[in-house]
Amino acid sequence: MGENRGDVWAVVHRERRLLYDQLARVPPEAWEEPSPCPGWSVHDVVAHLVDTARTTRLGFVLGLARAGFDFDRQNARGVAAARGVTPAETLERLRAVVDRRTTPPAPLATRLVEAFVHGEDVRGPLGLVGDYPGRWVGAALELQARTGTGLGGAREHVAGLRLAADDVDLVLGEGPAVTGPVISLLCAASGRADHLEQLAGDGVPLLGHRLFQAARPPR
Repeated sequence: MGENRGDVWAVVHRERRLLYDQLARVPPEAWEEPSPCPGWSVHDVVAHLVDTARTTRLGFVLGLARAGFDFDRQNARGVAAARGVTPAETLERLRAVVDRRTTPPAPLATRLVEAFVHGEDVRGPLGLVGDYPGRWVGAALELQARTGTGLGGAREHVAGLRLAADDVDLVLGEGPAVTGPVISLLCAASGRADHLEQLAGDGVPLLGHRLFQAARPPR
């Protein structure tokens, strides 16, 4: 689907604002809950969201070069720089970037992927529920399905599978079926195995096997 830049940013800003409002009611100790991102706590994921919201195209290229072109090292450095001493400090930093429109050199729809998938990375461990706009989650899933895993996508995870959302009008690919809520399809395709239990169909075991075999942790 084609996306108007202003519409995409309106959705991203809404997601950041909703997440901020929910986190403002979470006790500080809960921020140390482990997230689905290996080695990262909820606090780390929020710091990552702050870091990526601050990132410019030039800043991304320079940061990647300083990290020896290692994406995981660049992410780790970004988290360390954006994470406050306390959850309250990091939350204030999130509030400050809610309306930013800076982005790394990538398709604009990657900002939707960041907002939705990392939103779930934060909400899931805390028992929070997101109110995601299905049409835009579908746009994020479409991007992930055509983007290689080496670039943070899901193409190899979902190749030869038929992804069918049961809450929006969206079907992608052909093959053994994987059905369920579009947010769970997006998150599972993006490497979050905890969402597999929300999915059904004869393609789920294959998707689960691919996620298990994936050497690169989800970021």
